[in-house]
Amino acid sequence: MSLHRIAVIAGDGIGKEVVPAAISCLERVAELHSLKLEFTHLDWGSDYYLKQGSMMPADGLQQLALHDAIFLGAVGSPEVPDAETLWGLLIPIRREFQQYINLRPVKTLDGVASPLAGEHPVNLIIVRENNEGEYSEVGGRMYRGLPQECAVQEAIFTRHGVSRAAHYAASLAASRRGRLTSATKSNGIVHTMPFWDEIVAETVSLHPDVALTTEHVDALAAHLVLRPWTLDVIVASNLFGDILSDLAAAVTGSIGLAPSANLNPEANTRPFSSPSTARHPILQGRVSPIRSASCGPGR
Repeated sequence: MSLHRIAVIAGDGIGKEVVPAAISCLERVAELHSLKLEFTHLDWGSDYYLKQGSMMPADGLQQLALHDAIFLGAVGSPEVPDAETLWGLLIPIRREFQQYINLRPVKTLDGVASPLAGEHPVNLIIVRENNEGEYSEVGGRMYRGLPQECAVQEAIFTRHGVSRAAHYAASLAASRRGRLTSATKSNGIVHTMPFWDEIVAETVSLHPDVALTTEHVDALAAHLVLRPWTLDVIVASNLFGDILSDLAAAVTGSIGLAPSANLNPEANTRPFSSPSTARHPILQGRVSPIRSASCGPGR
């Protein structure tokens, strides 16, 4: 019987509600498939921050490296700045373990009412580049408190980062219906988005069984609302993928049912699974554990 060590970060709010139920489901799956799961529960998150001044201990990443996978419930609290919860826990994990793919399956479920009038089933996947793009540490502020105060935030797109995300998305599309949609905004963002478009097109050309369509992100958002069943796999930058995946989940009936996984497909590093409702305190007491169980950590 193989042993899998899983670090569990229930985190805050709804995370503490749904993670125990999800672990019960994982334990049942382990029984059926002759797996041995060893859970290490870590009390990191906003409560930890309020007591210790950080979202996790200084050696937190080293502790996680001792495990095969990471299972996160939710992080976020009105008492803690958003930047602390993201940059103090989630992004360090993604970047330390080079989890450059954020995978967001979107599917209608029997018994879950959708706000859409159409009856077509929705089954698509959003592949979000997860390590660079708009979520960059490059930038700063000047003239704080003065009338001319300003802020600069740089988006970082590399050929390496874009091509590996596009390759993963194209390979995934090839295993499904063979249709890949790339989110862009090259008519307004005149440097990084044309660069994105060029590299995505170059990469997908290596997958002759995949048809590529490029859509401006605003039009694609409307497409997700009006005809989501016509989409198969979407590849998007860090920011665009973040927004589109929450929109798509809501279109299928509830963001509270949408799973998420942070992956490095090539390396033997810790996959990081979490529900996509991680920062929605309004959902506390109203979210089904299905979304946590469905993103149970895997390899």
